[in-house]
Amino acid sequence: MAKIKVLVVDDSAFMRKMISDIINSSPELEVIAKARDGKDAISKTKELQPDVITMDIEMPEMDGLTALKNIMKETPVPVIMLSSLTSQGAEQTLRALQLGAVDFITKPSGQISLDIEQVSDDIINKVKAVAGTKRKLRSFYSSTEIPIPRKTTPTKKVNSNGDLRKLVLIGTSTGGPKALYQVIPDLPAKIDAAFLVVQHMPPGFTRSLAERLDSLSDIRVKEAEHGERIVPGCVYIAPGDYHMRVNVQGRDMATEFYIRLDKSTPRGGLRPAVDVLLESVAESSWLQILCVIMTGMGSDGAAGIIKLKERGARIIAEDPSTCVVYGMPKAAIETGMVDKIVPLPDISKEILKTLKN
Repeated sequence: MAKIKVLVVDDSAFMRKMISDIINSSPELEVIAKARDGKDAISKTKELQPDVITMDIEMPEMDGLTALKNIMKETPVPVIMLSSLTSQGAEQTLRALQLGAVDFITKPSGQISLDIEQVSDDIINKVKAVAGTKRKLRSFYSSTEIPIPRKTTPTKKVNSNGDLRKLVLIGTSTGGPKALYQVIPDLPAKIDAAFLVVQHMPPGFTRSLAERLDSLSDIRVKEAEHGERIVPGCVYIAPGDYHMRVNVQGRDMATEFYIRLDKSTPRGGLRPAVDVLLESVAESSWLQILCVIMTGMGSDGAAGIIKLKERGARIIAEDPSTCVVYGMPKAAIETGMVDKIVPLPDISKEILKTLKN
């Protein structure tokens, strides 16, 4: 079986060697070349046609974002960005995901991470997961415009006294930010449902994601806070490294729903985990529930939808034709609990249609 060909792009010779050694340690992967900056990366991508690229964001002469934009336009290849854990790094990473990067990995200790081996499993697993997406990329990123955040975000009023009767749960991972950009901005501000989103991301990145989505949307989007009341017309994104659950207070017409965040044991190595949210809602809610499972590695969400279905929830899974990685939707579909399989461009319409029924 042919090995997955990888191009490693980083301005540090030390980091190029460390990342290459990690990738080459897997018998299924092979580093075919290294590039020292974005310009070098573009040239080698055209010449060598790698299956996957790992690319640093901050580089001299031509940075990773500029190179990514060019590669996605000229010779689309699955690109995994390597990012720092700074607020600037989070913002640049979110921009990279909008421009077409399929995923990212955070360097444990800055640009020159002597401890990069801490994320070696992450690097290997993600390279393997995204390698098969190369044939889909041209249609993915040529058919959808990249949304540009508004320079100023208008103040959005949310009816904090509104009764909550409908809850939409969204779970996603690899490819999720790009998918969320195509779903959340299509939702109207005045909608009689609240949205709880679990996107697998590290701390710091989820706040940037929420702010960017909020700037693109009419509906209010925010990073969830512990103890806040869940109200209609708002999208709450689980903070990185926190599980998000739903607490119920009162009964019947006086019922109110609140967000609970905790750092209990990761589920399947994940925190936040989609399953934790879904099972929490299944245990404590008698709302009209809709759950949407979108692109991502692994099977997070599959166990949770089984319990949601027992409460009469409707379940939507993203169609494999539009998934960056067909892992989570596939696992959901295999439970036999999914009501509709929907391509990404139609998911927001399907959500609104289901909520009306």
